[in-house]
Amino acid sequence: MQNALAWKATLNDEIEAVRADADVVDAALAASGDAHAYERLYRNHVARVHSLARRMISPEAADEVTQDVFVRAWEKLGTFRGEAAFGTWLHRLAINVILGRRAHLGLQRERYDDKEDAFDAVPTRPVTPELGIDFETAIARLPKGARQVFVLHDVEGFKHEEIADNLGISVGTSKAQLHRARMMLRRHLTR
Repeated sequence: MQNALAWKATLNDEIEAVRADADVVDAALAASGDAHAYERLYRNHVARVHSLARRMISPEAADEVTQDVFVRAWEKLGTFRGEAAFGTWLHRLAINVILGRRAHLGLQRERYDDKEDAFDAVPTRPVTPELGIDFETAIARLPKGARQVFVLHDVEGFKHEEIADNLGISVGTSKAQLHRARMMLRRHLTR
């Protein structure tokens, strides 16, 4: 059994390496105008970008923001140097597009929301025992600033210094927003 698990892990690592190499080749081809190569890049990465957009902006705006990310990626493909994985480069570009969209929409000013009743509209118990709690809905109900910091730190793995720099806030504000988001989620999930 352990031998099979080790083999599967090794196979997964090899598949990821081949996929990363294919992404580099496809990025170079797409930069030279190959639409089919760009389509392969799109299909390989659209789910992750859409998930990030859903969490950072809103489920309602995720489709449009995802489209914007891939339009910007098409325009900026010539700047991809292959020093990092294409997925990493695209993720950074997606974060920049999402943050730019938030600023454009004027949502940047709503970083901190004192409302303690943010989860009052969310049902505390599932309709049936089989459903469980919808964590995505709970995250979406967080105040915008707390949600943004929570997603960047706990979901995407950014450090507070990076979050503060990207959002134009202090490191202390980032830490406070993360703590607030965690406490709100904990209260909601333990009801």
